[in-house]
Amino acid sequence: MKIVETKQAPAAIGPYSQAVTVNNMVYTSGQISLTPEGTLTDGDVQAQTHQVFANLKAVLEEAGASLETVIKTTVFIKDMNDFSLINDVYGGYFHTHKPARSCVEAARLPKDVLIEIEAIALIK
Repeated sequence: MKIVETKQAPAAIGPYSQAVTVNNMVYTSGQISLTPEGTLTDGDVQAQTHQVFANLKAVLEEAGASLETVIKTTVFIKDMNDFSLINDVYGGYFHTHKPARSCVEAARLPKDVLIEIEAIALIK
């Protein structure tokens, strides 16, 4: 097992890693809409979703993977009414490659963000 850490995504805010790799797989921790400097992204759920994907991309790349090698995501959202808005952004990142996905409405997410996404990917 190898710990993945990059300054291109926000540092872990607790006792966990941004991601870990095992064999040829990478498992990311949930990414929220913090910038790499630790500032919350202003804006609606779509703006937050774009920042989440920037963070995911940075962590995956540090691990030797990419969005194109993601096989499964789990999406946590504060309000299921935002599902279509999130889907619009999500589809822009996974327009040809469509990994398996779960989507769950959560009563509360870290730092009261509107969305959190974790991913499992193959290392290239």
